Amino acid sequence: MNQKERMLAGLPYKAWLDGLSEERMENKLKIHEYNLLSPDKTNRMEELIKDILGKTGDKVFIEQPFRCDYGKNIEVGNNFFANYNCTILDVGKVTIGENVMFAPNVSIYTAGHPIHPKSRNSGYEYGVEVVIGDNVWIGGSVVINPGVHIGNNVVIGSGSVVTKDIPDNMIAVGNPCKVVREITEEDRKYYYKNCKFDVDDYSI
Repeated sequence: MNQKERMLAGLPYKAWLDGLSEERMENKLKIHEYNLLSPDKTNRMEELIKDILGKTGDKVFIEQPFRCDYGKNIEVGNNFFANYNCTILDVGKVTIGENVMFAPNVSIYTAGHPIHPKSRNSGYEYGVEVVIGDNVWIGGSVVINPGVHIGNNVVIGSGSVVTKDIPDNMIAVGNPCKVVREITEEDRKYYYKNCKFDVDDYSI
């Protein structure tokens, strides 16, 4: 196994060997172009982000600035939106489902380093995949750590640090992030806390 194969297999690897530095530089140049595009160049933005990411659905929009390591290890479904300052360290695979929204400053870290200083100083690091399901809303300044799986229909509250899996249909908040309660049909009537919708076309 070369170092790229080890990286993608979740094994310890060295990030400067076997062409990995060159791949990151190639992606950095694309990211640089993307982040410097005029906001009205929406066609070029869409074209470029689909080239940067490994797989996308039809509707994908990521506000500038955006950062990622390789890009090709990220897959997103239809109707994906990420707000400003999204960072994805994709040395491990990141799979994001359909109808997912990120608030500003969301960070996904698949990358990690050994705990012991001598092991860490050897230069070995690792990546563990992150999976996010369908219909998920990730609040502002959330950090998602390596190996986390977030289920379908989940809401993660702002400022949370997600270190463990979150099941389907849950609201989870905090540092470390913990489930608060299940999302129910009753929640459908409200747009914010105890504020009910005053329109009829919110339910699709």
